[in-house]
Amino acid sequence: MAAFPILDDHFHLNRRTGVGPDVVKEFMRSGGTHIILVSLPSWSCGVFPITAMDYRVVFDELIADCKRVNELGCVCYPIAGVHPAEIGKLLERMSLTEAENLMCGGLDVAAEYVREGKCIGLKSGRPHYPVTPEVWDASNRVLAHALTLSGELGCALQIHAESGPCEDVPAMAKSCNMDPSRVVKHFATCETPLHPSVTVREPFLNEWFEQKRNFTLESDYMDDLSRPGAVNGPRSVPRRMQKLLQAGVVCAEDMWRVHSAVPERIYGVSFGV
Repeated sequence: MAAFPILDDHFHLNRRTGVGPDVVKEFMRSGGTHIILVSLPSWSCGVFPITAMDYRVVFDELIADCKRVNELGCVCYPIAGVHPAEIGKLLERMSLTEAENLMCGGLDVAAEYVREGKCIGLKSGRPHYPVTPEVWDASNRVLAHALTLSGELGCALQIHAESGPCEDVPAMAKSCNMDPSRVVKHFATCETPLHPSVTVREPFLNEWFEQKRNFTLESDYMDDLSRPGAVNGPRSVPRRMQKLLQAGVVCAEDMWRVHSAVPERIYGVSFGV
């Protein structure tokens, strides 16, 4: 049994472009114990949605992959949602209003998986690249819908958004009856009033551990053999933690805080070993 839990807070699997669930064996061999498995963009699953129900293919694959990872002995929790970049893809074949409604409908379907206990949270966000004011406003309405659903479900929401603090999101969350502290800023690289999930490459990690900050760690592993190690490899989080332990930068208390107590508060599930 592992001495400490080691969680990767944002991990992808893709049977089409990568290894698929069995790549988690590498994560476990390096000491990893828990994974938050996040649904892929629809096109990565070969899905080009026309109706909200089309997203079920994406979410059902997520659940199947999660089941396989758990069978391998790694505790895996799935999060389902609609990637904010979907809006650009959808605009290639429909109006902005239709794209917005379809994304909100996809989130409604994802919410069913949370309601049924199949997923522990939702995924949403807004474009992290320049878009027109009209697309930005529509994306914020989709994000607000995700926040409302998360508030109603009492679940966490991971968001993929622009670099920066997203200072307007806490007020948006509160207006949607969602607890801002349970909104996870995926790939957080700066000070943010949301919960920061940071990648293992960030230079400030040692300082944050020394300050006893509350955050989680992620690889954002993409499982794409044409892009080895993108964004970070499957072993990156446990390897970084092992190095920090050996260097004396982190102690047992730090391990249990960042990889168990903090994520338990956010996601409402167990991260014990």
